[in-house]
Amino acid sequence: MSIWEALAVLAAGIGAGTINTIVGSGTLITFPVLLATGLPPITANVSNSLGLVPGSISGAIGYRRELKDQTRRVLRLGGTALLGGLLGAILLLALPSDAFDTIVPVLIGLALVLVLLQPRIAAAVKRRREATGTDAHPDGGIALLAGLLLASAYGGYFGAAQGVLYLSLMGLLLHDSIQRINAVKNILSAVVNGVAAVFFLFVAEFDWTAVLLIAVGSTIGGQIGAKVGRRLPPAVLRGVIIAVGIVAILQLTLK
Repeated sequence: MSIWEALAVLAAGIGAGTINTIVGSGTLITFPVLLATGLPPITANVSNSLGLVPGSISGAIGYRRELKDQTRRVLRLGGTALLGGLLGAILLLALPSDAFDTIVPVLIGLALVLVLLQPRIAAAVKRRREATGTDAHPDGGIALLAGLLLASAYGGYFGAAQGVLYLSLMGLLLHDSIQRINAVKNILSAVVNGVAAVFFLFVAEFDWTAVLLIAVGSTIGGQIGAKVGRRLPPAVLRGVIIAVGIVAILQLTLK
């Protein structure tokens, strides 16, 4: 890797760490850059997964204020994310590299619709619960666990726009602010990338230069993203999520 390629990977890591903390989809920045340096797709994918782990942790630390009183929720959802991430890592090595090419843009599109309509849907659900006298499950119930399992499996497999899927699911099924949900999203992303990376350590080949550069860059980006994301009003944050998701769909369908 030349010095210019190394700088490009480092810059991509900073960008990915920033956007992952705010929304997700940082893989859409780092993965093409790694391919441009000449890395094979599988090596680029697994190196990217490991390199982004410190960035997710950095983002979670940056959002530590919003994680207050969410320990039980994080443990419950994190266990599901861990299982799904491991499943996705196994699928990466077992399935053809284009196995998700058709379904992923559709999933992201549905997630964006949910993000857009989430305030209205949540209000309608709240009115219905008040009318029937029922309470929302504090951690989203079985529906959220099932959705997160599938989203985490996808995250362990590739991960582009994984955060968008998490935010749409939790935004719909958790009665909480989008900033607190975003804080949990960063923890789940760290869990999925971490378990996938540990699995890949035993069965795949890494480019350790790329891993180090992305790790350093994403750690810096995680702190930047936490500072920026926390200051965004809910409506603006939803707009950013939708914009990033649309870019993800375009990149995945036009590649």
